[in-house]
Amino acid sequence: MHERDLRRQALESGKTVSKKAQSKQSSRTSSRANSATNSRANSRNASRQGSDDEDGNLSDGTAWSVNSIDEMLSLDDTELPSDTWVGELQDRIEQIINRKRSSVQGREESLSAYVRILTAQYAQEEIHSKTAELVTAFLKSIKAESSEKETVFAIKALVVTLVTDPLDSIYDAVTKPLQRTITDSESSITTTAAIHALGTTAFYGGSSIEETQSIMDLLLEIIESDGNSAGAGDSGEVVTAALEEWGFLATQLEDLEDASEEAMEAFVEQLDSSDPNVQIAAGENIALIYEKSYTELEADEEHDSENDISDPEDEAAPGGPKLVKRYTPYRREDQLKHTLSSLANLSTRKLSKKDRKTLHTNFADILNSVENPTRGPRYQNAVSQETGKRYGSRMTVRIHRTGVMKIDRWWKMHRLSALRRVLQGGFVGHYEKNEVIFDSLPYVLMD
Repeated sequence: MHERDLRRQALESGKTVSKKAQSKQSSRTSSRANSATNSRANSRNASRQGSDDEDGNLSDGTAWSVNSIDEMLSLDDTELPSDTWVGELQDRIEQIINRKRSSVQGREESLSAYVRILTAQYAQEEIHSKTAELVTAFLKSIKAESSEKETVFAIKALVVTLVTDPLDSIYDAVTKPLQRTITDSESSITTTAAIHALGTTAFYGGSSIEETQSIMDLLLEIIESDGNSAGAGDSGEVVTAALEEWGFLATQLEDLEDASEEAMEAFVEQLDSSDPNVQIAAGENIALIYEKSYTELEADEEHDSENDISDPEDEAAPGGPKLVKRYTPYRREDQLKHTLSSLANLSTRKLSKKDRKTLHTNFADILNSVENPTRGPRYQNAVSQETGKRYGSRMTVRIHRTGVMKIDRWWKMHRLSALRRVLQGGFVGHYEKNEVIFDSLPYVLMD
């Protein structure tokens, strides 16, 4: 297994397209655009809270969304009988690699089973000798796009293989095919899957910081154009995917100052989306940018006390390093706070009760972090009668019986969300055994 130290690298919108976005749209023939628009019409407004009946693909394993944060944290662990999965995995690998005389339906079944096993079990030893051949087979299915299911399962198989057995050469091999799928596919589900895969590939597949920034620029173009640069105009699920992967990749960058101005403009604009998933993903990126605008004060560094944000009542402050504001993420901060406050208290019958609650909870967190960037998601200002201190961040993930992971920073939440999208209920099992996953979120508090 190729070991990679990730800590070293970084530690259906209903809007019309803006004039700025229109200038960035890719040129397409009218027949191609109409075909893409018609094929995506039934895929829009695919909310994280949508039912299986609203999108027939949500129940067959092709969906990438992980609902709300609370639902993400409560996903059941996936387990398979230990005496059967190894044999089935080997059979599925052979079926995937040996494509001769295989049918589309047969490949769909083989890829689906492979994804199910690899998300539930850490199987690096079992797949390592076949990883290169598997990647080649996945790319054939992705490029052919014989069916939506086969293509999406191949994309998911590629991603779960990468996080199980990362190869530094994968990025160069798969980036162009994934980018081509994003721009050319007429299925918004396939486009969404390819966007998520591109983000995961850039993170784990051996890309340089410059290449990661290039992928972030591509994602930002999708966001600014409301999906049009990916041939998915006003597709909420596509824009949400681009927002989520931009945030995931941004956690690798030590300094976001150069990228923050243009990105903040795009994210603030998406707060006006009619799709709550787009709004939340944009808000979470705003919170991340604010969090990263403050860094630790160096031992030999002079500072302006007015920029010192250490709060004696914050849970991490006593005896901890002082944090200093390095740049201003957004010049119209008062306007931003007003928008965030409005979303945190939004009352409308256009959204379901569940969607309203999700918006309120998330934007209360996001607003708190914009006002106090040292405070992460689910931060509670209430004071404990026992300790006399604020409760602080209450978001945690239990790792079986061994301990509790505290998600007290937005960068942690972005990485957890990305890994949950890939591994679903198999996250905890991979976290305990997969060094690549542990290195992404290396902080565990033992019970």
